[in-house]
Amino acid sequence: MTMYLEHFGLSEVPFRITPHTEFFYYGANRGATLNALIYAIVHDEGIVKVSGEVGSGKTMLCRVLVESLPPHVVIVYLSNPSLSRDDILFAIAADLDLNLPLNARTSAVVRALHEKLIDLHGQGRQVVVLIDEAHAMPMETLEEIRLLSNLETSHHKLLQLVMFGQPELDQTLARSDMRQLKERITQHFTLEPMRQDDIAEYIEFRMRTAGYKGPQPFTPGAIKLIASASLGLTRRVNILAEKSLLAAFADGRHEITQKEVAAAIRDTAYDHPRAAMWRKVAIAVAVVATIAVAATLVAVFGNGSAQRMPAPANAAVAPAPVAPSPPVAEEPVAAAPASPGSGTEPAPDGVSPRLTFPAAAATVAAIPKTALAAAAARLSPAAQQRLLETRQWIDATDSRRWFIQLVTTDTSQIDYAQNYLTMADRLLKPEHARLYMADTGREQRIGIIHGEFPSMGAAYAAIEKLPPELRTNSPFPRQVLWLE
Repeated sequence: MTMYLEHFGLSEVPFRITPHTEFFYYGANRGATLNALIYAIVHDEGIVKVSGEVGSGKTMLCRVLVESLPPHVVIVYLSNPSLSRDDILFAIAADLDLNLPLNARTSAVVRALHEKLIDLHGQGRQVVVLIDEAHAMPMETLEEIRLLSNLETSHHKLLQLVMFGQPELDQTLARSDMRQLKERITQHFTLEPMRQDDIAEYIEFRMRTAGYKGPQPFTPGAIKLIASASLGLTRRVNILAEKSLLAAFADGRHEITQKEVAAAIRDTAYDHPRAAMWRKVAIAVAVVATIAVAATLVAVFGNGSAQRMPAPANAAVAPAPVAPSPPVAEEPVAAAPASPGSGTEPAPDGVSPRLTFPAAAATVAAIPKTALAAAAARLSPAAQQRLLETRQWIDATDSRRWFIQLVTTDTSQIDYAQNYLTMADRLLKPEHARLYMADTGREQRIGIIHGEFPSMGAAYAAIEKLPPELRTNSPFPRQVLWLE
């Protein structure tokens, strides 16, 4: 990599796909959108929505917004909002440094949030919650967002909400049961794909920012080819430009032509838009194959968590732990926790009493189990082994112990979860993270967790010591009982 940078006179990699705010491009209406967002947050009192296709630059815009807001704005940044309605409340509370009682119920968390927001408002502070990837939110969490927007004084809203999401978010908000939330959105911005002229300027800007001082290395033909293959999406532009630079370096060239870009396109396997129809056919075939795999695996997840999947030669898959979902009215409610004097044994020394959330028990019907088994089959052998190890840890651990929830999402994001697990293992050495899958009765979820602690306070203290990369998703403490 050092030789590649020296070849082009670069001080750093110019086309990373991870957001680095010094590389934020103010053209293609991005700068105007940033300024409009800042104005809307500081002066408006409604919910703001930013939508755009996958790879259009929403996360980069969100990160730059965090750095650009005035000092009196308190920022809560949720980069993985596919949380339950209860989890998102706790994530916001944790970012606002709220010390919640161990027996806190959802209503108590909301009340504590309200009091904290009133206190901050009295100090002249303004709180904004930035929700990245909002299209991944469960319906009940979106409803919680609407309820949070009700927190106010007699004259002012106490919480500003900004949602960043893919076009699927617009489709969700178009539903009749989402009408109340949609009507509270006062500003809507869209990140449109970049045009060819924008892409030429964007590529040169990134090269200059990375230290390049020569003439534009990408020929007009190369730019045109990148514009066509990328569909104007910044992430695709970054990937194609980076691969094109590497191809030119491998050939000892300093100019990037259509030849290098064509090689990059072949390497990334981006389809021309006309290929979309055939991709749909391929997806349909994949669905049939997944159903066949699920039919084979469903017996493993069948009728009880005690069943174990026979381990293949190079892997082991555990049955998914059943995680209680947050309380929602339409789900079956679990039995209430035992009250004082009901014969419940006291917690052992050094172990906090368990939270008494009225959590709904997650149910595992045949169809959800089939879906969960199919999702588990998509895990790598190493991840399947980690799934088994986590199940064994849950079975052997006191349910009143605590762990850190690093990230949780639905099983459609398995690749993201596995990449996150790899990163967490690298950052946590010599320890490693744990992986679980759960069926809430509504959806199948996958989560990454870490540690084991005697109390919520100990877990919070450990969160403060996590590497910065593992704190970006607003990790929060949970008890083992949630995974049983």
